[in-house]
Amino acid sequence: MKIGITGAAGFIGSNLTDALLARNHSVVGIDNLSMGSLRNIDHLQKCAGFQFHKLDVRDLELMRSALCDVDCVVHLAAYKIPRYGNAIETLEINSMGGRNVLEIAREGRRRVVLASTSDIYGKNASVPFREDADSLIGPTTIRRWSYAVSKLFDEHMALAYESSYGVPVTILRFFGSYGPRQHLSWWGGPQSVFISAILKDEPIEIHGDGTQTRSFTYIDDLVDGIVRAVEYDQESAAIFNLGNTQEVTILELAKLIFELCATGNEMRLKLVPYSSLGANYEDVLRRIPDITRAESRLGFHPRVGLKEGLTRTIAWQSSLMEVPA
Repeated sequence: MKIGITGAAGFIGSNLTDALLARNHSVVGIDNLSMGSLRNIDHLQKCAGFQFHKLDVRDLELMRSALCDVDCVVHLAAYKIPRYGNAIETLEINSMGGRNVLEIAREGRRRVVLASTSDIYGKNASVPFREDADSLIGPTTIRRWSYAVSKLFDEHMALAYESSYGVPVTILRFFGSYGPRQHLSWWGGPQSVFISAILKDEPIEIHGDGTQTRSFTYIDDLVDGIVRAVEYDQESAAIFNLGNTQEVTILELAKLIFELCATGNEMRLKLVPYSSLGANYEDVLRRIPDITRAESRLGFHPRVGLKEGLTRTIAWQSSLMEVPA
């Protein structure tokens, strides 16, 4: 197939591009490079099966031109939880970008694989989350929920395009991806920030008390799940959780990374109260996926454990930071 990927120069997008090209698909990559990097796709610039367009997913006409002959679009481009940034960008980029991709799919009778997020489950306390679980979103006065709301809008719009126009859609909800090419700020997740702090012998900044739990999915496993979803055409409207089911507290994550970095320094923690993040910031206490559906329908089985995945990630990140592993 010829596959369009928005956010192709980002962490997930660039790794997905590599995997699809290795399976003899061709890829049309789109990215405005606001969070992605050409460094992630430099090795592909002379690849005959890869084209790259620097453009914004909010520009429908440029998107339409770039994706004019693809068979499927994997829509990854998005802005995340606005901890410190502008909620307007999160709402606008995610809603407009998703709508543009769906409109282009409708015009060309193309399938869409839409990246969503575990954040849409919100404050639902019933874990692990099944795909049909309720979304329990906090109040509109707390801007962190704008990300979850924007992705919920994307999901509803995708399902509406399927029911109204017959556009086949597969929605993928990601849980805590990490690995080589991850962004080194909070955008990339706590593990990237923890690794940087430990290698620089700085305090490890933990939001809240660190007892909140997450599951973390190594990039190879996540990409395997996305590729399986791209090649899956048995349902015209499908939703899958993609993640690892190992649950770990953020404090346990910090301690494990510190042990694996083996710097010989003393571990120092800096607990940051949520109140300092502004706008009455709320966190999710537990976030664990039920992946039964992805296992049975896609054959998705995460294989890389947290210790192994973090060891690989630390080696990559320390090399990037020019610090001996």
